[in-house]
Amino acid sequence: MNMKIGIAADHAGFEQKQQLLKQLKEKNFDVIDYGAISYDALDDYPDIIKPLALALARGEVARGIAICGSGVGVSVAANKIPGVRAALITETYSAHQGVEHDDMNLLCLGGRVIGPQLIWELVEAFLKAKYIREERFQRRLDKIIALEQQFATFKNLD
Repeated sequence: MNMKIGIAADHAGFEQKQQLLKQLKEKNFDVIDYGAISYDALDDYPDIIKPLALALARGEVARGIAICGSGVGVSVAANKIPGVRAALITETYSAHQGVEHDDMNLLCLGGRVIGPQLIWELVEAFLKAKYIREERFQRRLDKIIALEQQFATFKNLD
């Protein structure tokens, strides 16, 4: 059984998302499309990424893929949700290393800056990777989780 994947894109990544949906389904991934469902030139990436980021945080999907024009916007917005570890990725090493070392769960891509072949290579590297539960990686991940918890309410700003 393949892992459950969530995918989302604004207008600038809509075409790439549609292509990825097709490719992922061909590889028998269980894919949930969190939008945009139709092209809307006036949509905003924070609105588009929120349902996917929340699904990741709740454990409804194991990994997510988000696409906007540069990939920066969806990355910044998604990382505001505790439990989401999103990164803008443009090369294959970071696509797998981000999962292996940092337990990255959201791959952010720039639909206007990289082409479909590279996008697919990045997605494959991301989805094939597994978190390495070595002590040093877990120690660092625990520190990230502690930061999220400490600053979630902004009560402990020291």
